[in-house]
Order: sequence, then C-alpha cells, then structure tokens
Amino acid sequence: MRQPLFSPPDIPGRPVPSSVQAPRRPGLLSRRTQLVLLHLLSLSRLGFAVLFLMTSDSLLRAGLVVLAGFTDVLDGWIARHARLTTRLGALIDPVADRGFAVTALFALLLDGLLTPLQVILLLLRDAATAVGFLVSRLVPSLRPVELKARMLGKAVTTLQALTLLAALLVPVAVPALVAVVGVTALASVVDYARAVLRARGRLAP
Repeated sequence: MRQPLFSPPDIPGRPVPSSVQAPRRPGLLSRRTQLVLLHLLSLSRLGFAVLFLMTSDSLLRAGLVVLAGFTDVLDGWIARHARLTTRLGALIDPVADRGFAVTALFALLLDGLLTPLQVILLLLRDAATAVGFLVSRLVPSLRPVELKARMLGKAVTTLQALTLLAALLVPVAVPALVAVVGVTALASVVDYARAVLRARGRLAP
C-alpha cells in the first residue's frame, strides 16, 4: 500500500491540530521581572543625583546629566515598545527625573554657578505641575483624568538639561537658556491646564 505524500497534519494550507502544535517558547523574563528592571532603570537617576553631590568635577557632573537624560529616553522607549506602561511606572519616572534635576540645580546653586532667581525660573514648571497634581487628586471631577506628558513639558525637561550642561561647561550661555526655559515653562503650564480641562469635559456625563 502506497504511503501518502503528506500526513494529514502536514498538508499545506491545512490547520495543524492543537495537539501537535509546537509549544510556545516562554519569554526569557516574566512581565513582573521586566517591570522591576525597568523601574530600576528609572530609579538609577536618583543614584546619579547622589553621585552628582559627591563630586565637584564639572566633566563628571556633565556626564551624569547626559546619562540621566539617556536613561530617561531609554526607559520611556522600552515602556512604549514593550508595552510595559503602568501607573507605578508613570509615577516613578517623573519622580526620578525631578529628583535628579532638583538635586543638580540646588548643588549648582550652592556652588555659585546658578543664582536663586535662575533656580526659581528653572523650577517654575515643576512647581506648577506639583500643584496641579495635588489639585487633580483633591477635586473629585478631576480624579478620573489621566495625567499624561505633553510635548511642551518634554521641551522644558530638555532645556533644563541643556542649562545644567551650560552651567557646568559654558556659563556664559546660562542667562539666555534660563530665559528660554522660563517662557517655555509658562507655555507648558497653560498647555497642561487646558489639556486637563478638555479631558474633564470629555469625561463629563
């Protein structure tokens, strides 16, 4: 008796029974482990803040600023492309960012590389964001609104990093950068407030 050229499961175009399908290979890391590593990457910026305080070398401090910015971009990219976005991650990331930025700014203030007025202008957006967050948690109608990063806010963060680098390496550029940060921060606060109000309007019954 002639044997068929293809056994039934092997006929092209015919679905393979689940009983003979190759088992799926599990990922190298569980989702929980991936999230832990991603959160640790974000929290590494707090470690960079400590190192910033421990050294007075301008080049090393500038390297820490660049490294903090790189990890900020990297963890955001990983979270989006690996679908690892969580509420906890959305909280850890800005806390780590602001923790590094505020520490660096006050360190430079104490070293005389920035003036008190410049630090206030550089932290204008952060202060307004903190107030806005508290208001959104205290006002019942704003609680359902999801707080998302805005492009102007990201621009302020980038300009803050450039100002830190300028204070360390090119002090003459600091006044101009601080002025740009101040204007962009005001625009960012207005943009953020409008976005929150629009989101509340869409959620209203």
